[in-house]
Amino acid sequence: MLVATRPLGQAAAVRPRQSHKRASCATRAHKDATGSAGQQQGAQHRREEQQNEERAPQLLQRAGAALLSGLVSASLMMPGAASARLDPVNRPDLLPKEFTTVIDVAGFLTPSEERRIASEVAALEADTGFKLRVLAQSYPETPGLAVRDYWSVDDNTIVFVADPTFANIINVNVGQGVDLEVPQSFWSRLAGKYGNKFFWQERGEAASITNAVSAIDSCLREPQGRNKCSAVQGEFGEESSSGKAGKLF
Repeated sequence: MLVATRPLGQAAAVRPRQSHKRASCATRAHKDATGSAGQQQGAQHRREEQQNEERAPQLLQRAGAALLSGLVSASLMMPGAASARLDPVNRPDLLPKEFTTVIDVAGFLTPSEERRIASEVAALEADTGFKLRVLAQSYPETPGLAVRDYWSVDDNTIVFVADPTFANIINVNVGQGVDLEVPQSFWSRLAGKYGNKFFWQERGEAASITNAVSAIDSCLREPQGRNKCSAVQGEFGEESSSGKAGKLF
């Protein structure tokens, strides 16, 4: 009787090839599944980025609305105030009888310094449309919320509150239009440079205020670009971040 004509060695060689073929198919299936998952994750990431971009204007709009509805309160103007839970203040009796863009209820500025700041603020508003308003106070002696109507605070308003109660004397609230124009990192660097306790204790509160006003003025005058407001330029005329056309005095 005849038996199988295929040698055992040949049969043994065929089995590994079949096993290798199945492994290759499994590997390709795994790669296809991994690639599909990666594509799905990439698509999800792109959708999230698009949603964030769509939400950004809404968040800015809410920030502007918050400013108009009463951001200028003692509890929101100062670092650490939220944790201290300070009560908002509304004292129109502390407002000057005649309109002014610089209110100093704390006595940090001399009359000549007030006039110089007011002149700088007026020129900035005439040239750029942005309204810088300066309030020097020492909580709780402040007009607080009353400045909102007094100054007609809007989307193009910067309310700069100088108050040393919580160590850093520089506290700034901005409207939506300003927020779109100035990178938020500028305000942090401004407070770090001229608002820190070491600076105003050594140089005086007036030095912090005048340098901060000058730096804000320089920033808002710079042309749009990647480097806009990348430098904090005080009243002594350091070179501006947009070029050699620094601040003139």
